[in-house]
Amino acid sequence: MTLSLDWLPAMAFTYIILFARIGAMIMLLPALGEQMIPMRLRLSFALAFTLVLFPLLSDLMPAMPAALDGMIGILGHELAIGLMIGAIIRLTVMATQLAGAVVAFQTGLSGAMTADPTMSGMQSAVFASFLSFLGVTLIFATDLHHVALAAIYDSYMVFSPTDPLMIEDAMQMAIRTLAAAFTVGVQMAAPFVVFGLVFNLGAGILARLMPQLQVYFVLMPANIIVGLLLFAVLLTMMMGWYLTAFENHLAMWRG
Repeated sequence: MTLSLDWLPAMAFTYIILFARIGAMIMLLPALGEQMIPMRLRLSFALAFTLVLFPLLSDLMPAMPAALDGMIGILGHELAIGLMIGAIIRLTVMATQLAGAVVAFQTGLSGAMTADPTMSGMQSAVFASFLSFLGVTLIFATDLHHVALAAIYDSYMVFSPTDPLMIEDAMQMAIRTLAAAFTVGVQMAAPFVVFGLVFNLGAGILARLMPQLQVYFVLMPANIIVGLLLFAVLLTMMMGWYLTAFENHLAMWRG
């Protein structure tokens, strides 16, 4: 009795092209692909998740080409799709960065900088780092990472491995996603914009009425205290708005 292993190359090729898209998306998705998570852990999770999806998606994969250039072409196609989708979804986290920067500016704490774990350790305002980290925590706490994993599976229904790359559509989607993230960030920080306008207007009027008073040094502590209290009161609303926008964006990729 002889055991044939002719099916192994085709199975290995299917697994590799599945991993190309899934791994690229997991490395870029919010929460799942954060730099604070060790690279080996992310790689192991991507390999395991590819193994889970293998029996579900293997029938949708193209047959293994006979030539090496055909294999490289399919691999590059899947890798490009994964990078495009992951990068576009990653743009949604810019809402917390924008909202945190606006809050820090309006409360007079824009000079307080700290390392942001969601931006590879780059320096950002304290409020921006806090909101970004809180957003990642709430994504896991509300099980939205399950929606992200489901979006990876559903991406094969929207972007077939045999269809040509839709680069122009991806660019338009990136622009719309960036605009939506900017809108959500401004909406999250809208109360602080109003607070800053009212506070600075009142400070300007007071400075005109009492030129001898150092208005800036007198009102700056009040500006910080009121800003922190307003931030504590509105934090639940701000993060709820962000999570809703993030869920809606993932639902769009699920078709």
